[in-house]
Amino acid sequence: MKSAWIDLRGLATDLATAVIEESTHIGIETVVLDDPDLAGKVPPTLQKAAVITGETPTSLIDQLVDVVDILIAEHSIAEKFEGIRPGLRSGVMIKVLDEPTLELACKIANESPLTLVEFRQDPSKIPLEILLAAADRAKGSIITVVDGIEDAAVTIGVLERGSDAVLLTPKRVGEATELVQVTQGQAASLELEELEIVGLTHLGLGDRVCVDTCSHLRPNEGILVGSYSTGLVLVSSETHPLPYMPTRPFRVNAAALSSYTLTPGNRTQYLSELHCGSEILAVSTDGSVRTVVVGRIKMESRPMLRIEARTASGQLVDMVGQDDWHVRALGPGGSVNNFTELRPGDLILGHTMTDQRHVGYAIREFLHEQ
Repeated sequence: MKSAWIDLRGLATDLATAVIEESTHIGIETVVLDDPDLAGKVPPTLQKAAVITGETPTSLIDQLVDVVDILIAEHSIAEKFEGIRPGLRSGVMIKVLDEPTLELACKIANESPLTLVEFRQDPSKIPLEILLAAADRAKGSIITVVDGIEDAAVTIGVLERGSDAVLLTPKRVGEATELVQVTQGQAASLELEELEIVGLTHLGLGDRVCVDTCSHLRPNEGILVGSYSTGLVLVSSETHPLPYMPTRPFRVNAAALSSYTLTPGNRTQYLSELHCGSEILAVSTDGSVRTVVVGRIKMESRPMLRIEARTASGQLVDMVGQDDWHVRALGPGGSVNNFTELRPGDLILGHTMTDQRHVGYAIREFLHEQ
């Protein structure tokens, strides 16, 4: 999980105070400030950091050193402040403007326990990619300045590693909460459970949906789909060998168009509603979860198979998918189970939820599905 940092420098006092109050309750790790008086309003549950440059007045530095937990100094003066106060964590700040400063950032990130980096020239993420690659084995943390929530989401995913933390200057109350949601993402994992097949019914023609993502899916990874919002089956990605055709590791031959799947924020969505740019959850057999972007969906008429299964507690999980050998459910231990070879008593993996759904949101009201 990534860390969310909030920059209070330059904010109006009222907004800064409100953001501190918001940050206290939502999981912000660190606030960056340049006002010693404002530091007194920050509760001890939040780390306080100061960033100083060669232009920062000495009198202000002396005050900040006494009230912050982390002192981050511009790279040209960083050595002067090492060990300035017992227990004070130190870091180095650098602005990447060109190739020489990028090379310097790579060196700093491999040596400093904390590197705050701001990319000022290249709007792409290529300089960040280079920095992360160069510091891949470094023990320190990299905090990247971002200019918005969308930029933060991209920054923490670069090279499938991303920055350890992102620093955002909020423009309004609420952005700190949005930043935490981005850095924490969906639940780090979902609880999968074994489902026992209790019924298989050949249904004839129906419309099934292939979900083509913008990611390379893994052999033990797929998406959760189901006919009822309270129970979903883990259907495999097309990463396993197929007769007569190549594998398509970006695809999941998912289920009938009316099926639910999980999306970020504990929401469900019908497969028929997905489109280019939609976000869904890719789930591994160990329960780990990541967000992937849909490139397109492909809906075609195919023979359909109803799969009925039950949890150990007796809860019904029901799905309808394409009645074809190369469509597979994932099972315990990462086993791959071809739909047409499933038999009553076989075990597959799934996920159950207690709340019913209305337009994808969990609700607490009576709702019956059958």
